[in-house]
Amino acid sequence: MEDLFRSYWWLLFPMAWFVVGAFSSFLNYRRQRETLNLLKTYAERGQEPPEALLKVLDRPIDSETEFWNGRSNRNGASEGQWFSVVLFGLLAAGFGYASWSDMYGAGQAFLIVAFVLGSLCLACLVSALMRRGRARKG
Repeated sequence: MEDLFRSYWWLLFPMAWFVVGAFSSFLNYRRQRETLNLLKTYAERGQEPPEALLKVLDRPIDSETEFWNGRSNRNGASEGQWFSVVLFGLLAAGFGYASWSDMYGAGQAFLIVAFVLGSLCLACLVSALMRRGRARKG
């Protein structure tokens, strides 16, 4: 059993991602259900629900859409995209250093990971800059 954990330790990360995603989806489901129950109460009383309550239903149900869309700042660029640029850039730098120092004798593997993370960083950067440009035109 110990050897199994030592060989497949990296599976903890995708499993944790699945658990967090499932929990987030469950919380979003409960939010929508409670909002609909509250709207039903207003309808039974014959009252008009507040506008803020109706806006809750406009929010996306899945957490991925909320995270990647982020909240737009005054420049129109998503804060979630800038977070991704910084995160992927720092991870690429860390794996680049691990490749350069041939950490654990796996320099080539770390180099591949650094290139992938660097590519993700550049893709998020281009996306954030293009979104910022569209916001200035519109």
